[in-house]
Amino acid sequence: MRTDEFDFDLPSDLIAQVPAPRGASRLLLLDRSAEGVDHRQVADLPGLLEPGDLLLMNDTRVIPARVFAHRRTGRRFEVLLLRELDGGAWECLLRPGARARVGERLVLGDDGEVILAERRDEGRWAVRFDPRLELERLDQIGEMPLPPYINRPGGATAEDRETYQTVYASIPGAVAAPTAGLHLTRELLDEIGRRGVEPVFVTLHVGLGTFRPVTAERVADHRMHSEWYRFSGETADAVNRAIASGRRVVCVGTTSVRSLEGALTAGKGRVEPGEGWTDIFITPGYRFQGVGALLTNFHLPRSTLLMLVSAFAGRDRVLSAYRDAIDSRYRFFSYGDAMLIL
Repeated sequence: MRTDEFDFDLPSDLIAQVPAPRGASRLLLLDRSAEGVDHRQVADLPGLLEPGDLLLMNDTRVIPARVFAHRRTGRRFEVLLLRELDGGAWECLLRPGARARVGERLVLGDDGEVILAERRDEGRWAVRFDPRLELERLDQIGEMPLPPYINRPGGATAEDRETYQTVYASIPGAVAAPTAGLHLTRELLDEIGRRGVEPVFVTLHVGLGTFRPVTAERVADHRMHSEWYRFSGETADAVNRAIASGRRVVCVGTTSVRSLEGALTAGKGRVEPGEGWTDIFITPGYRFQGVGALLTNFHLPRSTLLMLVSAFAGRDRVLSAYRDAIDSRYRFFSYGDAMLIL
């Protein structure tokens, strides 16, 4: 497959810059057993699920991973934290990385320092903080790592700290939000529960690799970055029971899909409780082991997420649905509208 087979033209004014009120977005319904699409609202979601469905959600919490530092001579750097390493070090992206030197000590906004310990591949660095960077301190000096297509000349706002986080986010570690979950309110979740749907949570700390466009000409040449996930014993048991009894597993977001399919692959058809790393790359031709339905947002052209959705519903059907969404003025990407694939 060629990467350009997953390209499409999107008017820039359809890239959502702010979210609709939580729970009030539009919902494009794609039923794989029917022709065409249906135009609904996220508020309709409870009625589109069935009693006995298992709703799998990612409870990762986005950390304020964008930090700014400067040399004592004045040059400013952006430090985008990717993941914590052993011993309190962090892997990050550094801009402008070409201007940085191994061993430099850059000054942070609270007068602490970030030490550039090691230059890695693909623009990544290993860094250490003095004093050690705890999450409570990061809350004070960092800002939310909004995607670059969300235009915030002054940086992420206080409102973004709330809106770029799901209402059930609980385990800190993500550097990007599992955006399909941004649509859900506690009231919607309560209504879904009354419908007889069983809610369960997995944790996958979303990394930038999930959202990075594919630059290779051939899809098979793209390399996915690994992401950490964890299934509790309760969730693993619930998923295994649902699959064994033929109940539908409805994944909220592509990160839940990657968690589930990665775990089923590692467990040879069963989800084992515990943690692991997955670099699963789902493209058309992949045979899904557990996913029965998917709530998702509209994704970037040439992205691994668009390829995953195309694997689930068919490339032609997905791109046709995207054209319908563009014609109907749906809002795209992280703060945009939603799509439910049944």
